[in-house]
Amino acid sequence: MSDYQQKVSGTFNERMKLIRLRRKKENLRFWDEFRIVPRWLVWTVVLLFLIAQGVGIFVNHWYLQHNLPLFNHDISEYPILQGLALAGVITAISAFLASFIFMIGYVNRDAKRRGMNSALWTLLVTILLPAWTFLGFLIYFLMREPLPYPCPQCAKPVGARFNFCPNCKCNLHPSCPNCKREVVETDKFCPYCGSDLKLSPTAEIASESV
Repeated sequence: MSDYQQKVSGTFNERMKLIRLRRKKENLRFWDEFRIVPRWLVWTVVLLFLIAQGVGIFVNHWYLQHNLPLFNHDISEYPILQGLALAGVITAISAFLASFIFMIGYVNRDAKRRGMNSALWTLLVTILLPAWTFLGFLIYFLMREPLPYPCPQCAKPVGARFNFCPNCKCNLHPSCPNCKREVVETDKFCPYCGSDLKLSPTAEIASESV
């Protein structure tokens, strides 16, 4: 295997490790994540939706006054049903477009809080949106950096790439010295091979940081 292939493989393995780490450290909930979408963007979408419904009511009224079918002759015979059908079409289209607008706003804010280039990622998902719809968002969710999380010892924010806390030297990714599997800071024995973690160099380093 060439050096280039080894580097690509190493980068991919590192990315997969970060993804697994992110899933373990992050506890993301839909409504909590939705709250980072700018409020002004949410209210703008709501206002545009109300305007679209108002235009729909005007169009429906105009068609009824001129006895013209808006959909087909069967529905046109029932003005209320025709109005509800038009409102449903406007709502469905608005919900579809709003989902993309909210996701673009989410990417902008989420990239900023993860220390990424928010303008670049927002531009990328926007450019890929017309032709590839969700491809830009999929690339972002696969490539985004993990969220900073509080150190288990001093509660200072640390990056997911850190092995030790820069504030208190706490070991953020302790591993068993025997089987090299990752363990939790509170484990006294390795859950995979049963080794005594109190006697390991990792435990000594963690104890020094207290």
